[in-house]
Amino acid sequence: MRAGQTVLALSLSFGTYLCALQWTGNFHEVIPGRFYRSAQLSGTALSQDIETYHIRTVINLRGAQPGAGWYEDELAVARAHGVNHVDFTMSAERELTPAQSFALVALMRNAEGPILVHCKSGADRTGLASVMYLQQIAGVDEKTAEWQLTPLFGHLNIPFTGVYAMDDTWEQFEKLVGLPS
Repeated sequence: MRAGQTVLALSLSFGTYLCALQWTGNFHEVIPGRFYRSAQLSGTALSQDIETYHIRTVINLRGAQPGAGWYEDELAVARAHGVNHVDFTMSAERELTPAQSFALVALMRNAEGPILVHCKSGADRTGLASVMYLQQIAGVDEKTAEWQLTPLFGHLNIPFTGVYAMDDTWEQFEKLVGLPS
């Protein structure tokens, strides 16, 4: 009985934590002054974060979606603040090809900073991009960088789930760049 209650309490606590991440936009400073990550933000929240953190480039990992309210709001806010807006299309449920992985790293390396990268929930695609940025661009060690792709940020790295494609992408990318996996 106690084990069941403990599991229930832990599950409820974790569920509450995940809800809190979404409520706050899952916004995090990855490297203060250089790189930030979030879920899809409202126009108002994006505007505030651009002003507060002096964001110069917004990288949208959901891809261009002309006509979608969130997308049009994001473009309008970026224009109003003179911020670069870049679309990079990827799915949380499909592995990136090596070419796509290298293209994402190049995009982040060449973007004017500070950078804000986001997807819908700020957990899976954004987690992968954050790991890549930290390890490949900022030179952070692999184990520290990999924390960006964990439940701490809402990513449930459970094999055989759709979003595990982000973990698989990272594992393949590690091999491509010569990191031990």
